[in-house]
This record gives sequence, structure tokens and C-alpha cells, in this order.
Amino acid sequence: MDEEMATDVPKIVTEESNDYKEDDDNSKNDYSEVNDEELKEQAGVDSKKQQQTVGSKCLPGIVYIGHIPPRLRPKHMRNMLSLYGEIGRIFLQPEDRSVKRKKKKAGTKVTSFTEGWVEFRDKRVAKRVAASLHNTPMGSRKRSRFVSDLWNIKKLLYHVQYLHRFQWCHLSERLAYEMTVLQQRLRTEISQAKRETNFYLANVEKSQNMDKLRRKREKKGENIKEKMWDFTQRRTEDEIQISRLRKQTTSKKNLLKAQEKAKDIQKKSQSNISLLAKIFNSSKAKD
Repeated sequence: MDEEMATDVPKIVTEESNDYKEDDDNSKNDYSEVNDEELKEQAGVDSKKQQQTVGSKCLPGIVYIGHIPPRLRPKHMRNMLSLYGEIGRIFLQPEDRSVKRKKKKAGTKVTSFTEGWVEFRDKRVAKRVAASLHNTPMGSRKRSRFVSDLWNIKKLLYHVQYLHRFQWCHLSERLAYEMTVLQQRLRTEISQAKRETNFYLANVEKSQNMDKLRRKREKKGENIKEKMWDFTQRRTEDEIQISRLRKQTTSKKNLLKAQEKAKDIQKKSQSNISLLAKIFNSSKAKD
């Protein structure tokens, strides 16, 4: 009996231990599943945050510079503004060709720029730079070339402005549009000049032909009537006064004629009245 009990007890214990092991394994599996779900959620949140941060960092900002002092080049601009943040592309608008030609005639071959656009990698940095560079000197050192120039002066305008929602493609589109407009204007000017030259040449040919005909007729002895061109012109003061006097004289003549007609009518009416009076007086005397 004792042996049976001894043999039975470990069996029971082993069964219980197996049950405990199964429970422990199930709990571990459940815990691992929960941890996996939490890790996935955290990974999703982290990935979203990373995407947001990457998206916010990747959004560039463009700063517009309204006036550029002479002898300032894109490399100078990059060196000055790279202290505040990472810079992408820079574009400086060169001056007009007419101004360039005048400078060449004067003896200066240096090209200067009128305005510019600077792209920062982060738009927040661009906003900060545009706000902080207001009315501050450009050069940090005393020996620098641009110490006396300020970034934003009202009349000597070195205007720095952040362009909201402005991208580099907009700048390229604008420049392409300006180039197309300029080319179209040049085409219209060239076509107009061609028309004027053709008209002038045609008139020259006509005048030459007319001269030849006139010489032939002169040789034959025919009379040539030259056409005179009459143009209506404004009247002078003397002509205006003469026309006024004529109007006044005609009006006086008309008045005199009207007065004479009225006198004739009165005479006729008086003669009729005398006849009627004689008739009525004679009839009364008979009664």
C-alpha cells in the first residue's frame, strides 16, 4: 500500500506540475502577444512622428532679396547666409542689357544684380532669418566690403522677405514666363520694323517711277498738273471775327426787313379800318 501510495503521489505531483507549466506557457504566450502589439503600436507612432519630422524638415523656404549692392556675388551671399542655416539654391537676377551696354561704354565690365532668391532647407529657418536680418549690417567684420550696407533700408532698400508657400518651381516658371513675354515683345517690334521698312521702300519705288514719268512728259512737252494736297486747318482769330460780323450784319438786315413788313401790315389794316368806318357811318345816317 505504501508503495502504491508512493508511486501514486509523484504521478499526481507531476500532473499538477505539468498543469502549472502549461499555465505558465500560456501566460508567457499571452504576454508576448501583448508586448508584440504594443511594440507594433509604438513603432507605428514612432514612424508617424519620424515622417512628420522628416516632412517638416524637408519643406524648404525661400527668401526674396529686393536689392543687391554692387560687387556682391552668389558665393558672397552663400557665405553670409550659411551662418544661419543650410542653404540650397541661390538665384540672382542680372541687370538689363541696356544698363550693361552703358557700363561697357563707360569702361566698367563688372556685372551687377538687381534682386535675388535664396532657398533654405528649412522654412522655419528662412522665416527666422527674414525676421532677424531686418535693418542689420551685412558684414560682421570691419574690413568686409559690405559693412556699410544694411539688409533692409527704406530707400537704399536691401529688402529681405519670406515668401509664404513659394517654391523654386514657381521661380523657374516666372522666369520662363518673363522670357517668353520678352521674346514675344521682340518679335512684335521686329515685325513692326519690317512693316515700316517695307512701306518706306515701296514709297521710294513709287516716287522713282513718278519722277521717270514726269521727265518723259517734260521731254515730250506735255503739261503736267501737280496735285496739291489741301488740309483742313483751324480758323484764325481774324477769320472768326469776320464770321461773327457777317452774322451780325445778316441779323440786322433780317430785323430791318421784318420791321418793314410789320409797317406794311399796319398800313393795310388802317386802310381797312377807314373803309369799314365809312360804311357803318353811312348806314347809320340813312336810318
